[in-house]
Amino acid sequence: MVNIALPKGRLGEKAYALMAAAGYPCPGVMDNGRKLIFEDEALGVRYYWVKPSDVAVYVERGAADIGIVGSDVLLEQRSDVYELLDLGIGACRLAVAAPVDFVEDPAATLRVATKYLVVARQYYAQRSRRIDVIYLNGSVELAPIVGLSDVIVDIVETGATLKENNLEPRETIAQVSARLIVNKSAMKFLGDAITGIRTGLIKELKKDAACV
Repeated sequence: MVNIALPKGRLGEKAYALMAAAGYPCPGVMDNGRKLIFEDEALGVRYYWVKPSDVAVYVERGAADIGIVGSDVLLEQRSDVYELLDLGIGACRLAVAAPVDFVEDPAATLRVATKYLVVARQYYAQRSRRIDVIYLNGSVELAPIVGLSDVIVDIVETGATLKENNLEPRETIAQVSARLIVNKSAMKFLGDAITGIRTGLIKELKKDAACV
């Protein structure tokens, strides 16, 4: 069996739809229940629903052989896995955003609110910018509004949430999309099966591209 970790939520639903279209469906995966593990012995696949930020952990530690995860998670966690394919789904960007009237003082310590501590520190270290990083796990947009931070580092899709809160993107740190990742040992021992899955996904992505 190839154990596959999928992220719960919209990205996971899109990822599973792509896997199913590529020839790897599994009964019950999209049922609205609390079950977390699904398998199809005939196809040799077993799916796990896990928290999006945990997908790479499951794969790196070998609890799952492959997984589908946002590249923002890989950037933040520096996971020791192979990245096999950019699936192109869940496209967005990691960006610095600030209040529309914010004017940065280069001489002052910049207060940055984010859940991407590693990404933020590396980004500003490359610019020799002194920062105070404030870890938040949700509603990051609120931080500069109430004076907790000067700017935020967060995922931006359409920018609508920023606009509604009188914020605007200032700098793009990285483009983000879902990636197919694999455990390094699994690639050695399940290489044929994993390559087959990757090939099926590539064919499906080409089909979708041709229909656009």
